[in-house]
Amino acid sequence: MDAGPVLPRRRVGGRSARVRRAVLDATLIELGQSGYAALSVESVAARAGVHKATVYRQWPDRERLVTDALRQVSVEELALPDTGDLRSDLVGVAKVVAEQIARPPVTALIRALVAAGPQLPAFRDTARTFWTARFARTGAVVRRAIERGELPADTDVPLALEGLIAPLYLRLLITGGELSEDFLVRSVDLLLDGLAGARTSSAGGRA
Repeated sequence: MDAGPVLPRRRVGGRSARVRRAVLDATLIELGQSGYAALSVESVAARAGVHKATVYRQWPDRERLVTDALRQVSVEELALPDTGDLRSDLVGVAKVVAEQIARPPVTALIRALVAAGPQLPAFRDTARTFWTARFARTGAVVRRAIERGELPADTDVPLALEGLIAPLYLRLLITGGELSEDFLVRSVDLLLDGLAGARTSSAGGRA
């Protein structure tokens, strides 16, 4: 019995996924070279090897194009350490974050968010989603330390992560210093000194 024509199976991903990735990668590179103010859909399309109409069909303006580039960066998985020691884990987190944000296209994306973010609601919303997801993942390092008794149960996990990451962004965007391993280690030690002080104060208050 003839079952009729066999329909082609739709591939997962395929050309559309490749085009999307090429356009977003090209957006990051163009941001790194030109900045947000000079970014154009035409230059992104040329770098991605597609017609500009292909870009406009999915991203009607630069804001949405850069917003999707941020989302692409946000889904990159960070290799979080699990050494059984809070200091070693925090140094490991600092290293992987520093490696990611020091990549020229990602640095350019961060600069675009800082410069244009306050005027672009889509940037603000996407940045908030990015940091919520990032803290949810990296927060596992702090939560494990709480479970091991290295930190008190009432430790403010997001605040501890901000204390870890903020010096990296300050050096990257403001002071222009090197994100060296020595700097990362000293930043972690400074954070741990603060957490230890907070723990001592909390214990003293309960006495």
